[in-house]
Amino acid sequence: QVHIAESGGGKVQPGGSLRLSCAASGSIFSIYTMGWYRQAPGKQRELVASIASGGNTAYEDSVKGRFTISRDNAKNTVSLQMNSLKPEDTAVYYCQVDVCSASRQCTQYWGQGTQVTVSS
Repeated sequence: QVHIAESGGGKVQPGGSLRLSCAASGSIFSIYTMGWYRQAPGKQRELVASIASGGNTAYEDSVKGRFTISRDNAKNTVSLQMNSLKPEDTAVYYCQVDVCSASRQCTQYWGQGTQVTVSS
């Protein structure tokens, strides 16, 4: 069994910063991709940023230059530093982790979601 724990959401004014953190624990042989998704009211869930085990990153266009994703492979954690936040960044943010077994079968796990609100 794998448990995903998120932290760091909250309310911030436009232009402010927040840092989201996510830790995976439990029966883990290896982790491939870790990422952050978000879902705003009335919209589909979208990928915000992802990072592969080797460190390659990808970002949604609207967050490039403002958000930075990082991971600690030894601790099975992933973080999202969000700077210059805008009201349109308001959403529930979800951590997603690809946990793989010794036989290279991988399963996606999701966190419970953390609310980020950008408002004055």
